[in-house]
Amino acid sequence: MNIQPRDFDTPATREEAADLLARLRNWAATADAAELNDLDPRLRLLVEGDEVSYPVLDRVYPEAFKADAAYVAGMPDLQNGPASLIRGARRAIQHVGISNFRLPIRYRLRDGGEAMLETSVTGTVSLEAEKKGINMSRIMRSFYEHVDETFGLDVIERAVDGYKASMDSFDARIQMRFSQPLRVESMRSGLSGYQYYDVALELIDRGEVRTRVLHLDYVYASTCPCSLELSEHARQTRGQLATPHSQRSVARISVVVEPDADLLVEDMVDLCRGAVPTETQVMVKREDEQAFAELNAANPIFVEDAARLFAHACEADPRIGDFRIVASHQESLHSHDAVSILTEGETFDAISIDPRHLQTLVHAG
Repeated sequence: MNIQPRDFDTPATREEAADLLARLRNWAATADAAELNDLDPRLRLLVEGDEVSYPVLDRVYPEAFKADAAYVAGMPDLQNGPASLIRGARRAIQHVGISNFRLPIRYRLRDGGEAMLETSVTGTVSLEAEKKGINMSRIMRSFYEHVDETFGLDVIERAVDGYKASMDSFDARIQMRFSQPLRVESMRSGLSGYQYYDVALELIDRGEVRTRVLHLDYVYASTCPCSLELSEHARQTRGQLATPHSQRSVARISVVVEPDADLLVEDMVDLCRGAVPTETQVMVKREDEQAFAELNAANPIFVEDAARLFAHACEADPRIGDFRIVASHQESLHSHDAVSILTEGETFDAISIDPRHLQTLVHAG
């Protein structure tokens, strides 16, 4: 007798599906676990009847298990999957990576010594439009290959070389943020203390062109020239005691370090002090406070003056290329801040600024 096989590519009716399910359940009830697993482990659910149960899984952590190369090669890797898995616009992404992974880093000091400082690292690469994603842990692994070195912009360049190659990306960036303490002498008492400077070192690799950037927040006092003159007018014309308003101010100086130039944090601090000498003090006795009052009276400054003075100092230093000066005078007279932004060169030229950028120019102490 000839039996015509059923065409399984043709959708079954509900009645046919019910009949097939009943046959499958009858067979599953008599089959052992090995047979069920060999055909399809999910068939074990049929033995339980209409109530769906979860498979019994081992809940003891397998401390002795070792993931060999073959096991790792067989693990799913969705992030590095095919372009068909891309969601949203199939567009290139300029920066994708990790931000604020922290570790202790040794930095070179101008006197030949070193400082071990907690550092927050941001590392990103570009992502082509046809790639689903990146393996972000490779950025950290590439960076850790250099973690025992004494860091400077040259070491950051080598770190970028490493993870750019491992990620097969056309652009890459590393930014390292830290707070560097430098010993500062008092003005007249002979005391000294540590001033902390917020710093970021940045290496940008774009289109095979390397740009090295140093960012420094410099905190200073700004005495308003107008308020100073009005106070003196009240003294001289009416014998009225008056004080000019002065406030803590912050300038974020960002400079491109020229190729092969050696520019350290101490050098940038000296540059800022030379431009605007009224840096806030650390250890202060009465004679220091009086000296600081005299220094401020000798250097009254509007926020526009500050930007131009810092710019003049940057222009005069051959180690510096493009630069950006962002100054914020957080006034005691007004409820708002007085700000200025001055840029030189294409690196920092922009028609828009981050809406929160100026809000970050606050010295937290």
